[in-house]
Amino acid sequence: METTEQQTPDHHQQPPTSPPPGADRLIDVPGVRNLRDAGGFGTADGGRIRLGLLYRSASLCELSPDGAGRLAALGLRTVVDLRSAEELVHWPNQRHGLDFELVSLPTLPPLEGSSANPETAADVSERHRQPEDPQEDGMTGMYSYMADTAGPPIVACIRQLTAPGALPALVHCAVGKDRTGVTIAVILSALGVADADITADFALSNAGLGLLNGPVYYVDEHGVERPSRPVRTELLALFLRKVHARHGTTAGFLRHHGLHVEELARLRELLVQGA
Repeated sequence: METTEQQTPDHHQQPPTSPPPGADRLIDVPGVRNLRDAGGFGTADGGRIRLGLLYRSASLCELSPDGAGRLAALGLRTVVDLRSAEELVHWPNQRHGLDFELVSLPTLPPLEGSSANPETAADVSERHRQPEDPQEDGMTGMYSYMADTAGPPIVACIRQLTAPGALPALVHCAVGKDRTGVTIAVILSALGVADADITADFALSNAGLGLLNGPVYYVDEHGVERPSRPVRTELLALFLRKVHARHGTTAGFLRHHGLHVEELARLRELLVQGA
């Protein structure tokens, strides 16, 4: 979880560490954090996810005119925004003349007394957790909750990506680590990318967001300062484990939530080469 705005440093962080493997995949665009290509990974059937068609990032709410010039080089036709309606009002995406279709597909429903932003909701959950509650922390609960609720919006995202002329596309939430993380993980897994590659891509958000040494504080959509936590690979493992326990595979998860076999085949045709 998630949000981008008004981040301030955590003065208790340790000295910087060396960039992790894969950090060279991060694309430098002013005002767009955590941007990278979701392609390049091998698949179980001997194919490879095509480069230059599917990107992931934080929101475009801080996109600068210079950044828009660089982003234009990606040729984006579609931007899928996974944030809540409340977040969109507070932090609208900027275009600076870029021509793309902007599609709103909130990953989570509004959460009573909290937020549809996983980071904010997790923080509220932790504050109200009872001592006898076995849940490790708020983010553990949020990833488990996303396994229960995120199926329909992920299917809707795939349908948007497979629409005629939709690619290249960018998928983002607030900072591109939790909601974007599970969405891209499901897509890559359903296409046959190995868990190790999916996990490494998921973890790369810590480098993309300056979270390698611990939390960074931000002001959420309610004006409250909260910690933006580093992603932890065990959270994605929890999400996928729950999906697999119920549906066998991520493809089964997508079918359960309404994706047709032909639609998944179309996604594969568009995104996988050499299979």
